[in-house]
Amino acid sequence: MKQENIATRQSYGEALVKLGEENEEVVVLDADLSSATKTNLFAKQFPERFKNVGIAEQNLMGIGAGLAAYGKIPFVSTFAVFAAGRAYDQIRNSICYPKLNVKICATHSGITVGEDGATHQMLEDLSLMRTLPNMQVISPSDDIQTKWVIQEIAKEKGPTYVRLARLETPVIYEKEQTFEIGKGVQHGEGTDATIFATGVTVAEALKAKEELEKEGFQIRVVDMFTIKPIDREIIVKCAKETKRLITIEDHSIIGGLGSSICEVLAEEYPCYVERMGIQDRFGKSGKAQQLLKYFKIDSTAIVNKFKNL
Repeated sequence: MKQENIATRQSYGEALVKLGEENEEVVVLDADLSSATKTNLFAKQFPERFKNVGIAEQNLMGIGAGLAAYGKIPFVSTFAVFAAGRAYDQIRNSICYPKLNVKICATHSGITVGEDGATHQMLEDLSLMRTLPNMQVISPSDDIQTKWVIQEIAKEKGPTYVRLARLETPVIYEKEQTFEIGKGVQHGEGTDATIFATGVTVAEALKAKEELEKEGFQIRVVDMFTIKPIDREIIVKCAKETKRLITIEDHSIIGGLGSSICEVLAEEYPCYVERMGIQDRFGKSGKAQQLLKYFKIDSTAIVNKFKNL
């Protein structure tokens, strides 16, 4: 990993500007949070293709659906708690049911929102979004991957939910890295354990990998940046090739990455999986790094969990 830290919400804003230069059909909508979601970068460059709908997240989704019905490529953004939670009905019935080409890019997900506290720390969005028919769900882990994701989903037709973070996280990948939606990215060939991670926890998993390898353990980390469609092949492969399986996410252990992986293994290769994440509770107010430690989803917690399995 590089020393540079960049929040994926910042990467999103920069990717939108590039996309706007390349495709005039791209339009961006926000719910009065453009300085936080970084859609203000697009608004400054293309004011005629940007709309602040105000504090009206349900309307945000409805307008996005209408624009998609007329052939535009709308990127709609607000905090994850408002996007997936407050506007769930509109996403379900106005976007997913007619399979409209709306890209929902939600920032400030998970406990790493920090001081805003439990009411704003969305820990259920992956669960909500992945159960919707026609919805694709993506949780990128760094700057490079996020920018690739935004470019790629603009080429596709249909609804997509992209989960983005407030916390600045390490840049993991090189610019020439290749990705494929629906395919995990494997780091290492270790057989002592596989750590499946997504979003901000990928960097924590890679730190844990480095620490454990200093002690002689051989670990592999799989960046599951696509939650739906899930990469069934790599899940089963790693289950067969490694002694322990750990999942980690800045999300409830119910319905997110851990659940997705367990569903696959229950059908194809039943085995024990240790799920790390938020243990069926709400978040707390605090500094992001403090909360990662408090909720035991940082690199130290991963190392301890591996040793205790």
